[in-house]
Amino acid sequence: MKVKAPALFPLLRSETQGEVLAALELSERGETAADLARHVDASLPTVTRELARLHDAEIIEATPVGRRAVYSLNVRHPLAEVVREIAMFTHGPQPVVARELSSVPGIVQAVLFGSWAARRRGEPGPPPGDIDVLVIGRHDRDELYDALRRAEGRLRREVNATTITPERWATVDDPFVATVRARTWVDLDVDTGGNA
Repeated sequence: MKVKAPALFPLLRSETQGEVLAALELSERGETAADLARHVDASLPTVTRELARLHDAEIIEATPVGRRAVYSLNVRHPLAEVVREIAMFTHGPQPVVARELSSVPGIVQAVLFGSWAARRRGEPGPPPGDIDVLVIGRHDRDELYDALRRAEGRLRREVNATTITPERWATVDDPFVATVRARTWVDLDVDTGGNA
């Protein structure tokens, strides 16, 4: 079966490969194949194949722990820093922004939109420069912007936020909401009790 190369960086073999590399870059202790399959929402056989390819190329390392292997990026590989940069540029925004926004109480929903979301969903175009995030809820703006600055530091690129209330997001005739909903966007799993 032929796997389509990701639009964000077509030199990667697949979306799953990019997601695995980003997950390993964000991991502090390494990950098992089963952990990675859950993180990237892919089947264990698919993740295992990508891990084997990356391990064969010595991009990642496998450390035996009991009957399992724990995978991590090979920091001694000559292209280690380049691999990290590619992983964060292509597949880092979704997990990094979601992780940082999860620390902000009052967010009901958050979505990535704009050029990064369009490339992530396979729409052709130039590489995205910044990351656009729509934050829906009632949250402290200072906490939100602190979280976004942390995301910028991790991603090494600008993260721009637009904030709206849940009522506005539910309004179908709002021009901004209609534009976002009509275009490509990527939902983030960051519900922090915004309905409270």
